Amino acid sequence: MTDLTGNKIIVVGGSSGIGFGVAAAALESGAEVVIVGRSKDKLKAAENRLAGTGRVRGIAADMANEADVVRLFEEAGGFDHLVATAGTPPPNYPIGETDMDFVRQFVDGKLIGAVMLAKHAVGTLNKGGSMIFTSGINKDRPPVPGGSVVSAVAGSFTYFARALALELAPTRVNIVSPGWVDTEMWDEIVGAAKSGYFEQMGARIPAGRIASPADIAPAYLYLMQNAFMTGETIHVDGGQRLV
Repeated sequence: MTDLTGNKIIVVGGSSGIGFGVAAAALESGAEVVIVGRSKDKLKAAENRLAGTGRVRGIAADMANEADVVRLFEEAGGFDHLVATAGTPPPNYPIGETDMDFVRQFVDGKLIGAVMLAKHAVGTLNKGGSMIFTSGINKDRPPVPGGSVVSAVAGSFTYFARALALELAPTRVNIVSPGWVDTEMWDEIVGAAKSGYFEQMGARIPAGRIASPADIAPAYLYLMQNAFMTGETIHVDGGQRLV
């Protein structure tokens, strides 16, 4: 089992979905965890679910707001690993019907938010630490129509990490790229149709099912602990890229 005793980990998006899975796994591995999200109510609920460890706290912050990002790192203090999993439902318009205000909001929250996290994390990230950002299957298997924006944003993270790994060395920067994962966001995207989507995709992919957050979390812990891994993208998609 991964041992992260004595490490402090900031998980942006840690109140739900993959981020909550990473927070739970990190706590089980002995780490101290700071979970970050926009909703104070969701953070409090997540803290309560994780409270048995006594090593978790929540900080409310919006990754599209630079003042919030600055305050986050001031409140968190020195830390060892940054994990960013936060996201919102992506735009899915055909390109000719693109809502540019929605696109800008999505890019600000996902890509620009990651840039701001990196910008302000460097001041308090401990030597030997790492940053781990989250990409996704849409860069490899873009939905058509309507996948151009989310594919472009997801794909950009691989190159973002490669450049940062050089610029920030020896701090390590890596990407986790999941396939479909059974999270709350899917309820927002497709609602009651989720089970049908999952059944169809689960039957197609080699793993034979859709992932849970607990299936994805070990990839983040591996990247925290492996001191020789940087500038890489790890795919944890059950073989979804192959079909």
